[in-house]
Amino acid sequence: MNRITEKLKAPEKLLSIYFTAGYPKLDDTVGIIQSLENSGVDMIEIGLPFSDPLADGPTIQDSSTAALKNGMSSELLFNQLKNIRETVRIPLIIMGYFNPILQFGVEAFCQKCQEVGIDGLIVPDLPADVYNDSYKEIFQKHGLINIFLITPQTSDERIRFIDGISEGFIYMVSSASVTGRQTGFGTEQEAYFKRIHAMQLNNPQIVGFGIKDKETFNQATQYAKGAIIGSAFIKHLTEHKAGAIESFVSTILK
Repeated sequence: MNRITEKLKAPEKLLSIYFTAGYPKLDDTVGIIQSLENSGVDMIEIGLPFSDPLADGPTIQDSSTAALKNGMSSELLFNQLKNIRETVRIPLIIMGYFNPILQFGVEAFCQKCQEVGIDGLIVPDLPADVYNDSYKEIFQKHGLINIFLITPQTSDERIRFIDGISEGFIYMVSSASVTGRQTGFGTEQEAYFKRIHAMQLNNPQIVGFGIKDKETFNQATQYAKGAIIGSAFIKHLTEHKAGAIESFVSTILK
């Protein structure tokens, strides 16, 4: 069974952390993953840096730019992760844009993911229809779960379609803004959370965008299975490098 599917069976709310591979330093990737697991994180999203990350705010964009300047690439990331399953057991997801995957070769990329022990992919600019028609068999062949995003603007019909072709969880974007812009959740977001919860989808939802501390984590998970922290953790890495990760996570989970 895929590690994502297994983790989603856990009774507790799940914390997923996003970070950019190759940031702050090129060789920090593995150490950050190990520290996050040791700190009690449930899942990790490894960001594959890209030169034009449309859905990301300034914090993640800057980390992506820095990682590319450091020399991070798809090939190097797979080399860094080649022994990761000797020490790390929690689900690992690569989050990246479709262009680098296409350049690498979709089948070759998925095969590398399988070889190093990646459990799923989040590709924000790969439409669900295109995935379903052209790439689903390749992903499934290599044991990868593809995770789709929904937003407050996504129609119920589209959400039902995405739910029907999903196998793990649905990434529930909390607002229409880019990452890192939210300062909390208001009545509009709460209504959105309630609306999706009331749809009783087959796949659990994990909320991303706008979660930065214990309060926003609790708000996001009131109606969802879990939440993702990205920009706030990248800011922590910018200030503390790859240190003090346990103290950051403990402020969310304590």
